[in-house]
Amino acid sequence: MALELNENFDLNTESFFRNAGWLSPNETIISYEKAGEGNMNFVFRLTTNARSIIVKQSRAYVQKYPQIAAPIERIFVEDAYYQQIASNQTMASFSPKVLIVDKTNHLMLMEDLGKGSDYSFLYKRDMVINEADLLQFVTYLNALHDIEPVNFIDNSGMKNLNAEHLYNYPFLVENGFNLELIQEGLQVLANHFKTNETLKKAISAINKRYLSNGKYLLHGDFYFGSWLKVGDKPKIIDPEFAFCGDREFDLGVMIAHLKMAQQPSELINKVLEKYAHSIDSKLLNAYIGCEILRRIIGLAQLPLELNLDEKESLCYEAQNLILA
Repeated sequence: MALELNENFDLNTESFFRNAGWLSPNETIISYEKAGEGNMNFVFRLTTNARSIIVKQSRAYVQKYPQIAAPIERIFVEDAYYQQIASNQTMASFSPKVLIVDKTNHLMLMEDLGKGSDYSFLYKRDMVINEADLLQFVTYLNALHDIEPVNFIDNSGMKNLNAEHLYNYPFLVENGFNLELIQEGLQVLANHFKTNETLKKAISAINKRYLSNGKYLLHGDFYFGSWLKVGDKPKIIDPEFAFCGDREFDLGVMIAHLKMAQQPSELINKVLEKYAHSIDSKLLNAYIGCEILRRIIGLAQLPLELNLDEKESLCYEAQNLILA
């Protein structure tokens, strides 16, 4: 790779930006800082005397887990997603504008929506999402699932990566991940699901469904880490997992995280009431259940403030949703 960004925006990197024409002659760099907790990509905020932009680069591995290989082309999927939704005023208002895409360096420069925080605070005990914000996210999902995708970029690499950690890795009896290091007793709990062949057969069927081609454009990772609050305005970011599939997938991921964050049932019911499209309830429940299990007994752990009994209850609820 000709340019690989690092923690310091050094003179060589600045020269690269200038030579590429990304900085005006009178533009000087004031600061270069990490922009949130990026899991997949290297993401920084670049502030100059004229503006602030987000600089994002994808690598051939997951930024948070360098030992996990990942499709380096995912930055182009994100760009394609933003292009698909650009003409929809509702969705565009939630999203940053793409300024530059450098295909050689797998690099994207985007509008800076402003300093804010994602909604991961909801995983803390007794935190409840503002209902108005929640309904904004449903509005976004309604608009997204109305779009008829046109020649959307193939994202099979990212789908395969996600499928591995959704439907396979968490259910391997020996996968090298010691859940006791996360929470005492969690490995024993997980083994109940790792050895349930009926459950694993049902999950395998969902895996095949997920990997098949669908007709609806999906965000692909519609959870608290992709929801951003800037001032009083909710935003949606990080669509590198976008693909065409079942509407129920995005909705299921959303509801799964509301359940894991112990949000009031009336708010979850409100999501289902306000979601505008017809759904297959059995399929929705299966996607909800799989997302819960992968987050509790898989590698992609969340900062859940739940005791073991609460996690056990969620896992058995997830199992029942999948097998119903």
